[in-house]
Amino acid sequence: MSTFNAIGVATTGVTVYRKWLDAVSDNIANIDNVTRTSENAFQARYVVAQEAQDGNGAQVGGIAYGSAEGRLSYEPDNPLADTEGYVRRPDIDLGTQMAQMMMAQRSYQANLSVVDRARDSYQAAINLGKA
Repeated sequence: MSTFNAIGVATTGVTVYRKWLDAVSDNIANIDNVTRTSENAFQARYVVAQEAQDGNGAQVGGIAYGSAEGRLSYEPDNPLADTEGYVRRPDIDLGTQMAQMMMAQRSYQANLSVVDRARDSYQAAINLGKA
């Protein structure tokens, strides 16, 4: 890998981590969704990363989904509750999602730093040629 494709490789990382942040944000936003017991719960989304097809960097290989079964919660006052008083909630752990968000955010920032440093290196090389 040459110095000149560092920006391209880091950009692929930025894209993957942005998608990961989007998925985690979606999971957190839907953590309190309630459905009838006869319906599927919100399914958590997980980004599947893989090596880029050209071998330089990473790409999103797909999205994996969590369980549609969710977990049953006893809420007899909820208008969606069944005759026994249960509703279905997503099986998403907020602590895990927050940890995932911090990892994705830091990785996103690290890739942006690589882009900034590579840009500065390229600019310094251009300025050397001018002297």
